[in-house]
Amino acid sequence: QDFNLLDTLTAYENIALALTIIKTPVKQIEAKVNYVAKALGISEILKKYPYQLSGGQKQRVACARAIITQPSLILDSKSARMLLESFETLNHDLSATILMVTHDAFTASYCHRILFIKDGKIFNELIRGNSTRKEFFDKIISVV
Repeated sequence: QDFNLLDTLTAYENIALALTIIKTPVKQIEAKVNYVAKALGISEILKKYPYQLSGGQKQRVACARAIITQPSLILDSKSARMLLESFETLNHDLSATILMVTHDAFTASYCHRILFIKDGKIFNELIRGNSTRKEFFDKIISVV
């Protein structure tokens, strides 16, 4: 797993680099990095270098770097998969509830519970349970 973090920069510096490139005033960088780090649960690792981080922590640092500049588009297919995997990590490691709205069955297959809504009403529910993501995807397709 390569998240294109720079080995010679701390997690904080890897995230701040994106803001530096777009010439964000120095006074704003710290507040923005701390805000995103807190939201992703990585505040305690900001002073560590990539080699000191777990795979999940590297993933969250890379996500923080991707969203820190508030781009209008961040999700090519590789980034989308990384973000979905980060959501899974946040859900599992931090017991964070992720609410996602999507029309995409592939994206939905990363979830543990899906509510299908039609005409403003819930018409079906799927729970992943012990199913693989592929098996869950197939169940989603059968409902859709």
